[in-house]
Amino acid sequence: MTRWRHIVAGLLALCASPARAVDCQNITHADISFTLCTVDAQAEQIALFLDAPNGEKFGHFSALNQHLENMGKRLAFAMNAGMYHPDRAPVGHYVENGQQRMRVVETAGPGNFGMLPNGIFCVGQGRADVIETLEFQRSRPACRHATQSGPMLVINGALHPRFLENSTWRNIRNGVGTSADGRWAYFVISNGLVTFYEMATLFRDVLKTPNALYFDGTISRLHAPDMGRSDIGFRMGPIVGVVE
Repeated sequence: MTRWRHIVAGLLALCASPARAVDCQNITHADISFTLCTVDAQAEQIALFLDAPNGEKFGHFSALNQHLENMGKRLAFAMNAGMYHPDRAPVGHYVENGQQRMRVVETAGPGNFGMLPNGIFCVGQGRADVIETLEFQRSRPACRHATQSGPMLVINGALHPRFLENSTWRNIRNGVGTSADGRWAYFVISNGLVTFYEMATLFRDVLKTPNALYFDGTISRLHAPDMGRSDIGFRMGPIVGVVE
């Protein structure tokens, strides 16, 4: 319990400090190492990226960062953000700069995306929210950027009903949770193999997020230059990032 109090105390101190709008750190939960990147949605520009100016998918952090550097900006943080088809087009709802590129998918289906309930990460004016898909359809929030993925990890404070505490299905995984007031977005990637249950309890019990969403596994990658980290691998589809 002492370890969790220290982690929570550190997170609360971080949230209390407006000068540290983006912060990445390594934490431990259930004896598993994770990297947590906390973003202040009121202070930082959270955005989604898919297509480069030449019409090709960015695919890699390096290509996106080079594009931004050409405009005098830099990618301060990024990770893969949702599942995609072989051509790297989004499987579910996708909005970039206010333009919808893919509709909301409400029906169950194969794979993790179709393990309902799934959800949508929505970036609006000065806030970011993870919203369960059917609730998203009911509430119709204004999202400048949005990406749909699945399954939900935490739904209104409860774990996804299909997660098993004794599961042996482990993978590298990443996801996002948001604070109840929409100010704080918590992006997490595991640094080792982890179950859905273990990752979901990190969001629910340590980060205290009422809602959290799984982004992907196996291809999960993080760009955190202030930590000296920029993962490489297969080409990605949607990327979420903070631009400075």
